[in-house]
Amino acid sequence: MKKIKKIKYFLEYIIVYIISLILNILPINFSSYIGGFIFKIFGPLTKTHFIAKNNYLKIFPLAKHKEVKKNILLSWENLGRTFFELLILPKLIKLSKKYIKIEGLDNLKNLNTKNERFMFITIHQSNWEIVVPIIDKLKFRVGAIYRHINNPYLNNFILKKRSNSLNNIKSFYTPKGKKSAVDIIKAIKNNSSVLVVVDQKDSAGINIPFFGNDVKTQTGFLKIAKKYNMKIIPIENTRTSTNILNLKFHQPIKFPKNVSNSFEQMKYIHLIIEGWIKNNPSNWFFQHNRFN
Repeated sequence: MKKIKKIKYFLEYIIVYIISLILNILPINFSSYIGGFIFKIFGPLTKTHFIAKNNYLKIFPLAKHKEVKKNILLSWENLGRTFFELLILPKLIKLSKKYIKIEGLDNLKNLNTKNERFMFITIHQSNWEIVVPIIDKLKFRVGAIYRHINNPYLNNFILKKRSNSLNNIKSFYTPKGKKSAVDIIKAIKNNSSVLVVVDQKDSAGINIPFFGNDVKTQTGFLKIAKKYNMKIIPIENTRTSTNILNLKFHQPIKFPKNVSNSFEQMKYIHLIIEGWIKNNPSNWFFQHNRFN
């Protein structure tokens, strides 16, 4: 690593570290509010704002200017809240009864007693960072893949925040790449469940319709679920106006008989998550270049 870049990365880490120290002293809702406020102001000044607006119009082509502006600003606010909540993630999970509401526990009650492993799926909606720790807190051993941050100091810092929010020593995070594939398969063989965030662009994936657009989509998790006989459980994630994070565990997906291959199954899953996004557009991560 070049010296100048190393210094830059270290300064970035120091700034985030200090912000994290301050946020951990403040009430959770106030910390979340600060993040939302900052991102709502500065987000529209970035190039990513144009990506967010274009994504919105891909999904809602008839939306008027006021609607687009309002929901993209709210999306920036949600992103800011999510990032600042990530910096206090262990604290948020520890106090989850106050800030996180869980629905659909009846759909899980009869599943975990058999020591089964499951393929949980979710999307970048509301605060997606709480999903793995909550699954873990519900007594499931779970593994999840994360995207490596270029700044190694920040990467290690954020990974520590995520890992410290877990209780079970067999729950884990693994960086995207060859290692993650090995880690996930090994965990499944040891009866651990997996969480996959399924709305990301995957350049190695196949084109599958999403809101009427062909987009590169991962399907590997479907093959793994079939091979190891894992039920696929969707988790819907919303943020209420009072800043309560609501996780809803849906019943395991039962694909129609005519939906047999990975392409058709992912199309079916896309229809499910399209409904989530349409119902709560301001909660989705529009800043991700999904339709490129």
